[in-house]
Amino acid sequence: MEMDFSGIVPALPGLWNGMVMTLKLMVMGVIGGIALGTILALMRLSSSKLLSRLAGAYVNYFRSIPLLLVITWFYLAVPFVLRWITGEDTPVGAFTSCVVAFMMFEAAYFCEIVRAGVQSISKGQMGAAQALGMTYGQTMRLIILPQAFRKMTPLLLQQSIILFQDTSLVYTVGLVDFLNSARASGDIIGRSNEFLVFAGAVYFVISFSASFLVKRLQKRITV
Repeated sequence: MEMDFSGIVPALPGLWNGMVMTLKLMVMGVIGGIALGTILALMRLSSSKLLSRLAGAYVNYFRSIPLLLVITWFYLAVPFVLRWITGEDTPVGAFTSCVVAFMMFEAAYFCEIVRAGVQSISKGQMGAAQALGMTYGQTMRLIILPQAFRKMTPLLLQQSIILFQDTSLVYTVGLVDFLNSARASGDIIGRSNEFLVFAGAVYFVISFSASFLVKRLQKRITV
């Protein structure tokens, strides 16, 4: 059977809407994941054994379970948690539960990236800052973290590319991202194979191009 891609052009508006959904999930997941991951990294580096062990347990737990399972859990669990907190039935859509799942899951990976970045900074800078009368929080915020984030930017971007690919797992909760939009459009006109090939090509081009740019950025930062 010959491949016919002529049906893709009329379906582009719907596919674009799916891509917008994919990008929204990725951006919000990355922002929330980095914010939570940074907090977890500082907890792991803390002199408090309790905080360090709690953060370590969080990281080990989320890195030991598949993302697909996390998405399903949060889709089912978030409404119950909100009901327990507010005492009322609060409707939570698939989008919100997926964003929360991505943030919580990616935070475990971003935590290790941030922790490695902070540890790569010379300890002498921390001692020098404290000698100048700066607090631990000021030293981290003004001196250590800015340098660490510059060094780990390529790794953060690489993890973001992985998340971009993983957003396709939201099909389990019925959310229409780019891949699901392509699959649905193909089913409507009976050209599923063509639309899936097209979707795969788009994911490849975006991911490959982004990875290439990350490698170039890494070389510039290294220099």
